Amino acid sequence: MNKFIFAVAGLLLSNLAFAQAPVSSAATAPGAKACESRAIDKSGKMLAGAAKKSFLKKCEADMMDPVSRSCEAKAMGKTGKALAGAAKTSFMKKCVADAPK
Repeated sequence: MNKFIFAVAGLLLSNLAFAQAPVSSAATAPGAKACESRAIDKSGKMLAGAAKKSFLKKCEADMMDPVSRSCEAKAMGKTGKALAGAAKTSFMKKCVADAPK
């Protein structure tokens, strides 16, 4: 009976220790999991090192900026196709600059 009481007390104390564990940084950043899962190169392999860090930084910045997302949706040409290249870059700069703060 004594062993049982000590086992239950030990489980309760260990539960309290795990409940006080700090939250990991990946869980605090919204969309971190989404960016992490999209960090894939052209051959289908996961990115690593500086390429991964750069991709995650850009991806998380894009996810945080609602103005950029709304401008991205509006970036259409006269024919209804999505803009690309220099035309898209120019449109995005103008759209973000003109957006209300």
